[in-house]
Amino acid sequence: MATESTAFTLVLPVLPLDDEVVLPGMVVPLDLSDSEVRAAVEAAQAAARSTPGKPKVLLVPRVDGTYAKTGVLGTVEQVGRLADGDPGALIRGRSRVRIGAGTTGPGAALWVEGARIDETVPDPLPGQVTDLVKEYKALATTWLKKRGAWQVVDRVQAIDDVSALADNSGYSPFLTTDQKVELLETADPVARLRLAAQQLRDHLAEQEVAETIAKDVQEGVDKQQREFLLRRQLEAVRKELRELNGGDSKDSAEESDDYRARVEAADLPEKVREAALKEVDKLERSSDQSPEGSWIRTWLDTVLELPWNERTEDAYDIQGAKAVLDAEHAGLEDVKERITEYLAVRKRRGERGLGVIGGRRGGAVLALVGPPGVGKTSLGQSVAHAMGREFVRVALGGVRDEAEIRGHRRTYVGALPGRIVRAIKEAGSMNPVVLLDEIDKVGSDFRGDPAAALLEVLDPAQNHTFRDHYLEVELDLSDVVFLATANVLEAIPEALADRMEIVRLDGYTEDEKVVIARDHLLPRQLERAGLSEDEVALEESALRKLAGEYTREAGVRTLERSIARLLRKIAAQHELGRRELPFTVTDGDLRALIGRPHHVPESAQDPAERRTSVPGVATGLAVTGAGGDVLFVEASLADPETGAAGLTLTGQLGDVMKESAQIALSFLRSHGAELGLAVGDLKDRGVHIHFPAGAVPKDGPSAGITMTTALASLLSGRLVRTDVAMTGEVSLTGRVLPIGGVKQKLLAAQRAGVTTVIIPKRNEPDLDDVPAEVLDKLDVHTVTDVRQVLQLALAPATDGAVPTVPVAA
Repeated sequence: MATESTAFTLVLPVLPLDDEVVLPGMVVPLDLSDSEVRAAVEAAQAAARSTPGKPKVLLVPRVDGTYAKTGVLGTVEQVGRLADGDPGALIRGRSRVRIGAGTTGPGAALWVEGARIDETVPDPLPGQVTDLVKEYKALATTWLKKRGAWQVVDRVQAIDDVSALADNSGYSPFLTTDQKVELLETADPVARLRLAAQQLRDHLAEQEVAETIAKDVQEGVDKQQREFLLRRQLEAVRKELRELNGGDSKDSAEESDDYRARVEAADLPEKVREAALKEVDKLERSSDQSPEGSWIRTWLDTVLELPWNERTEDAYDIQGAKAVLDAEHAGLEDVKERITEYLAVRKRRGERGLGVIGGRRGGAVLALVGPPGVGKTSLGQSVAHAMGREFVRVALGGVRDEAEIRGHRRTYVGALPGRIVRAIKEAGSMNPVVLLDEIDKVGSDFRGDPAAALLEVLDPAQNHTFRDHYLEVELDLSDVVFLATANVLEAIPEALADRMEIVRLDGYTEDEKVVIARDHLLPRQLERAGLSEDEVALEESALRKLAGEYTREAGVRTLERSIARLLRKIAAQHELGRRELPFTVTDGDLRALIGRPHHVPESAQDPAERRTSVPGVATGLAVTGAGGDVLFVEASLADPETGAAGLTLTGQLGDVMKESAQIALSFLRSHGAELGLAVGDLKDRGVHIHFPAGAVPKDGPSAGITMTTALASLLSGRLVRTDVAMTGEVSLTGRVLPIGGVKQKLLAAQRAGVTTVIIPKRNEPDLDDVPAEVLDKLDVHTVTDVRQVLQLALAPATDGAVPTVPVAA
């Protein structure tokens, strides 16, 4: 404890110390040539003549012109000459003094009043204080030994007083003035010793870090010097060996990282071996400081890591391969048949010794084109599994640099081979299944066109001599099975699409979705939800309702999300004690678990709520990037007094669709009378045709008969049948012309609950691609004239409606 003594009051001359601190117990020499120091010492000597004892002064630190609140009572031990001959005084610090008000005194010095601060420590010392004393002495000893001050170690170890031990740190040269002032103003001896120990501990830590850095720097310098000397010696040895062997550098490669030995030991094609040995020659002739050496080493490492002669044996069990495809994917018969055909042909060629013809093997390039979620990417893994090959996926979405395909030139910093070479290297064989995912998302900019670089890769007549810009040696890709996936065929450049065999995946029927959900999606989501088949089961009716009314898509991604959401809900309810397991989900449980259905067929809605419940609305069929979809067309006539004559089109339509609307309107104006339509309204009243979902761009000619039917319904007052959807291009003479995407459109019609579909007569052969179960549920009418469309699509005339004229022969 420290207490301020009030038994007596000191009156002392002030000896200011600029940026310096003296603690009790310290003995310091001061230069008397300083006027303030000399004045304080002379004043103390004058006062000492009338009082016993040595002259006393008050040592006060002065930092930036400000005096500290605490000073040290010092006694003038000796006045004489310093080592440099200047007059000086030797002053010893005695005790702390709390500085009071100023007062008068003899001499030119500043006199102040002060109260002595008594510092008492309990005896015996508590255990914590004893440990603190030991810790401080250990730290001080460590620091003193590092400085070589062995004679001071014993003196520090001999100090037992806590206050004196703490004040002894005032001799430490690493302490700043502020740190010493903090020690001076800390009156409690234990707190002061703790502060001194912390300051010493921090300094030792900084000193250790500095020593580590200096050691690392020195070791680095020594290593560089040693490496430089060794390399110079190695160059001299190589030079002598070259001279002894007539200047032939081939005998100079005996170092541990001998690339020549690795190249000669590797199983490389002849031309690749020659190119690699040339690079080894360059490496041996190049200087160790040349950056070209590192480029050559990286190139050699890449060449040696490629599996030039590694190939996996194809599984020629055709029945087994087909069983693998059937087990892992439901539907997709076209793709399965194509893979089966490929394997059968390869088997026969191998049996007859025709595996390699003209340097090329029987590689295959298939493009799987279809909407999202139909299993294009996962199909690649199934193909590799069925063939017994390695599988590598190369994501091309967003790739805009041509060097990503062909590689960078080696002259560039950080050059790498292209993605095709890296895929071969990753697969570890020269005949993997390489999936080029999202090939329709490849872009082009100032860095080149990656799609153009793929032309050689995907051409079976060229890819057996593929040259990567980085490797600059021929790489045989003819035995690689390339599978490309795309959502939109039109987005693939024509030259690139011509090199691939297009296989369309138009989506799944409702029955196929139920099978996929039962056999694949449900087991996978049960595992992810922490449930077992014994705990939760879904009836087929529930799966069918999920596929038909909760999702409307070509693929099964949303269906899988719905199943996952359903299982998560059941798992959460079980954990909350609201549901017992096992539990079987029926179609009646879906609404309570995951809410109302999102897609209710028009035929199932209330007649007053259907879109076709008013004249002028017809149902069309379209193909989008997500597969087939139902498209509604709305038509209206403006009031003759308020609306201007003419045609207005809305719904973000393309030029082709706008022209189809003009053709439909022109046909009705010229043939409306014979159809019994009120065409007189078309002269003075404006016609407005709108395609809902205005934020979605739409284009194409296949909505021609749909717009014609909507306008005919509006002019005749007859409703368009709710169960009818149509697609087809219309001409000025009323002919119905063929369109594309029939399979996808019929699948969409079946998903939407439509029962009658009208398509062009010339699209009748496309019905062979439509699954039989879909055709069984649809009444498909093929037509050649728009008059047949109106007869099939328009509901019978009601009272007040103008009857239609019979269809002309």
